[in-house]
Amino acid sequence: MSILKDKNILLGITAGIAAYKTASLVRLFIKAGANIKVVMTPASKDFITPLTLSTLSKNPVYSSFTSEEDENEVWNNHVELGLWADYFVIAPATANTLSKMANGVCDNLLMATYLSAKCPVYFAPAMDLDMYKHPSTKNSFEKLQSFGNVMIPATSGELASGLVGEGRMAEPEDIIDFIEKDILKQLPLRGKKVLITAGPTYEAIDPVRFIGNHSSGKMGFKIANAAAQLGAEVILVSGPSKEKVSHSFIEVIPVVSAQDMYTAVHEHFASCDIAIMSAAVADYRPKEIANHKIKKKEETFSIQLEKTKDILKSVGEIKTNHVLVGFALETNNELEHAKRKLKSKNLDLIVLNSLRDKGAGFGVSTNKVTFITKSNEVIENALKSKAEVAKDLMQLILKTHYA
Repeated sequence: MSILKDKNILLGITAGIAAYKTASLVRLFIKAGANIKVVMTPASKDFITPLTLSTLSKNPVYSSFTSEEDENEVWNNHVELGLWADYFVIAPATANTLSKMANGVCDNLLMATYLSAKCPVYFAPAMDLDMYKHPSTKNSFEKLQSFGNVMIPATSGELASGLVGEGRMAEPEDIIDFIEKDILKQLPLRGKKVLITAGPTYEAIDPVRFIGNHSSGKMGFKIANAAAQLGAEVILVSGPSKEKVSHSFIEVIPVVSAQDMYTAVHEHFASCDIAIMSAAVADYRPKEIANHKIKKKEETFSIQLEKTKDILKSVGEIKTNHVLVGFALETNNELEHAKRKLKSKNLDLIVLNSLRDKGAGFGVSTNKVTFITKSNEVIENALKSKAEVAKDLMQLILKTHYA
């Protein structure tokens, strides 16, 4: 899966012959899973129609501050467009538009949006050979990059004039590849490995029945996604769960029992940088598992249980430079129990949540947690979606261990 999945991409199109390639560029962004909106300069519509781009992007195309059919219609808000975007890509970027960008000339909707944008800006120059080499164009390149904008270099090839040389806009596939690589190299957990456990464990009684709990795995899966979005390679060891992941940075290892999870965790722990143990692992399992389905004969029935291996404690005892995070689901004396667990299991951070808090716990899409650090800092959080909790957790790990 592309790092661009679910990202908001604003594509700015200016009046160069290479504008015809933007139909393919929009399709590639859509294929990568991004959301696309298009802003055009008025003159660029001579090279490709807004209808084509609107059809491909599944969004209206913007080229003026108000509707050309109805001047009384509500204006197209350049500020909102700029704030909507996670990334602003201007392709093709003509010499004229690059000069305006470099000098703050604001005479159309695209330029107003550019000056309002708070997100990273990429520009892909496209012009004839002599224009590309002109000192004023080179000056525009330098100024724009000094502002923090990222240039997608033009290539050499046959130009619209018939000349052969530098100035040809990068091909749509190469633009996507360039942006993806540029984003990836800036991600804070690029090159790090994160081990996460999620979901319940099922401890067999017989071939039909088991001892389990109500954990859905939602929290662990959201943490895995948040870590992957930061560039980490993620190993997700999951007990039985209906949750799914599609990020290419996440490898899911399905397990069933606490022993299965223990084995998988220890197989990968030594090579990980961060371990987040969010699974609801059974504390006990049947001492003996029946080979056949147990028949209902007696009025009462007893099962002898034995302790399972404590996965969190076992990795806490062997950790070296790892960042180790545990979870504590409590029903009483929550803070006291969580702090004791933090210390006894050699954790760097523990995430506490209480079943007494409405909207927290198993099976729901929200959670209300308190983070407790090794330095005894207590950070209480409001009720949030589990996706937001996962992002908060990863940001705290970055702040305390990778700042």
